[in-house]
Amino acid sequence: MKELKVFEHNHIDVVDSREVAQMTGKRHDHLIRDIAGYIKILSENAPPKFGESSKERKIAPSDFFIPSTYINSQNKEQPCYLLTKKGCDMVANKMTGEKGVLFTAAYVTAFEAMRERITGGALVIPKDYPSALRALADMEEQKMALMAENEQQKQAIADFQPIKRYVDTILESKASLATSQVAADYDLTANKLNKILHEEGIQHNVNGQWILYRKHMGQGYTKSKTISFSRSDGSPDTKIYTQWTQKGRMMIHEILERRGIKAIMDCTAS
Repeated sequence: MKELKVFEHNHIDVVDSREVAQMTGKRHDHLIRDIAGYIKILSENAPPKFGESSKERKIAPSDFFIPSTYINSQNKEQPCYLLTKKGCDMVANKMTGEKGVLFTAAYVTAFEAMRERITGGALVIPKDYPSALRALADMEEQKMALMAENEQQKQAIADFQPIKRYVDTILESKASLATSQVAADYDLTANKLNKILHEEGIQHNVNGQWILYRKHMGQGYTKSKTISFSRSDGSPDTKIYTQWTQKGRMMIHEILERRGIKAIMDCTAS
C-alpha cells in the first residue's frame, strides 16, 4: 500500500484526494463526486447553533473537505479536494472490509506522524490487514492511557487546591498568632502542638515558656509579645508570650503535613 502523505495547507494538516483514491482503489472522479455529495448534505442539513441564522452553520464543510485544483499531464487544471482528518474519517466510515481498515490505519498513522515530527519520532505505515488492526489497537490503547493520565492529573490538581487555598490564606495574613490559634487550624490543642514541635526539635520549655532552639532563633518564625496584668494583690506585672509569624505558620504547616495532619480547611474545602 502506498504511504499517505500529510502536508500543511493554511495551517491545517490535509491529504490530497488523488492519493486517497489511489490508496482505496477508487477512481478519483468517483471519489470527488462522493465528496461533493457529502458537502451538499453538510451544507443543507448542518444544524445552526442556538440563536444563529441558517447561514451560521455549526458544521462547516471546509472542516472536512477543502476544494482545490491540480494540473494534469495534459497541462489542464482539474478539480480535487484536500481532506482533513475529519474528512478522512467520513470517507473511511463509508468503507467496509479490509480496504476500510487499511485506509483508516494509514490515515490515522499519517496524521500522527505529523505530530511525531515535532519530537523527531517516526511512525511506520501498516502494509497489510493484520498490521493495520494491530496499529489501530495500539492507538486506541495509547488514547485510553492518555485519558487515564489526564484524569489522574485532574484529581491531583483537585486534591492540591484546598492545600493551596490554606497556604494562600497564610501568606495573605500579616498578623502573628498564638500557638492556640495555629493549633485550632488543625483541630489540635496548644499543648499537643507544642509537644509535636518539641519532638521535631523546634522548641523546648524553659520555666514554663516554650522557647525556640538556638538554631531556629533569628529566622523570623516567632515574635515575643509582652502582656501587662495585675496580680491578686493588685501589684502590676508583665508576662512574655511567644506568637507565630506567617513564616512560622508555614514551617508548622509543613511539619504537620509530613505527619499526615491536615488543616481543617484542607479537609472541608470543596
